[in-house]
Amino acid sequence: MALKKFLLGAAALTLMSTTATAQPIPPQVQARIDRILTATPLIDGHNDIAEQLAENYKRNIAGLATGTNQRQPHPLMTDMARLHQGRVGGQFWSVYINGEITGDAAIRETIEQIDIVRRMVEAYPKDLELARTADDVVRIHKSGKVASMIGVEGGRQIGGSLAALRQYYNLGARYMTLTHNQTTEWADSATDEPKYDGLSPFGATVVHEMNRVGMLVDLSHVSPATMKDAIAASKAAVIFSHSSAQGIGGHPRNVPDDVLRLLPANGGVVMVNFVPSFLSDAAWHWGADRSAEEARLKALHRASKAEVEAGLKAWDTAHPAPVVTVKDVADHIEHVAKIAGYDHVGIGGDFDGIDATPADLRGVQDYPNLFAELIRRGWSDANLAKLAGGNVLRVLRRAEAVAVSMKNEPAAMSPVDEAPAQ
Repeated sequence: MALKKFLLGAAALTLMSTTATAQPIPPQVQARIDRILTATPLIDGHNDIAEQLAENYKRNIAGLATGTNQRQPHPLMTDMARLHQGRVGGQFWSVYINGEITGDAAIRETIEQIDIVRRMVEAYPKDLELARTADDVVRIHKSGKVASMIGVEGGRQIGGSLAALRQYYNLGARYMTLTHNQTTEWADSATDEPKYDGLSPFGATVVHEMNRVGMLVDLSHVSPATMKDAIAASKAAVIFSHSSAQGIGGHPRNVPDDVLRLLPANGGVVMVNFVPSFLSDAAWHWGADRSAEEARLKALHRASKAEVEAGLKAWDTAHPAPVVTVKDVADHIEHVAKIAGYDHVGIGGDFDGIDATPADLRGVQDYPNLFAELIRRGWSDANLAKLAGGNVLRVLRRAEAVAVSMKNEPAAMSPVDEAPAQ
């Protein structure tokens, strides 16, 4: 699987211990979860199956009905049967490309990723349906299918062209992440050297145009300065499609408390992520230590891959990985709710974009384990419904209303002499 989300050695979390397992959900708790998720769609902010199909399956969308966790050598965390088992009602399917690709090549590869998602939706009409509005999401969920939307994961994917941004929206994209792991020509990333102390003037224009067309501004992956600039610039509520809380886990991909405090006025939502290194400082540091050891072994054994692998295996035996569980995810959700409020938290699992998961959240079938944990902690039905999808539906409706209010504004242009350099 791709390592696009893992930073500072955390790719090693592939070896995360999975000795912990979820306890069976009591029937009365399961009945309560079913009741909540029948009334309100569970909307996940980020699933990377399109990337996995591109990288490992030659963009082939066949065989996704069931059993993809048994595929070799690249098991998947997502298939139609498990989506229903997990009570998923809406999904933003990520269309990701390497953040170092720019210009026209970025636009072409993004369209190829969008094509994967749209072909997948067309191939499984009993399970999936493309949603363009919040009302579509509600209608599709009531029909028993998964309302499918698209998220473009990185501002470089527009190739400096606001026309490309608009056409992505027409193809079904309902959010764009302003950066990926790299600082772009107009926005600072959380995991790269800053250039603008947030957004450049062109970046502010991008946010404005996203508001005008009705596309959600996604602030996962961006620096805290970019978060603040984008929240200030946006007329619509923002989202973090797959981020966690920096007040619990120090990873730079997480959202600081001072940004969480801006969300009530903005209306935005942090969709908490399942990456172990984001959830647990112990897991993050373990991954960094393991990567350092791997680099040391490679420097010592340049001519022997076998010796590197043997040395790393010995290191793993001597340094067991920390166990991360659904309780860690719940801790981050509760932190966001404590600082920003219950109206500003959601779920962005990142399935199929990560090589490791919490031990009891191994695929899309396992969302009920998270709801069971929060029920154990005393969450009300109303707040569970907000977390599941109510908050995201509100944000979608707000974006639609802002777009209507801006309908008489002309489309923003990006002529060659004003576009960011590629």
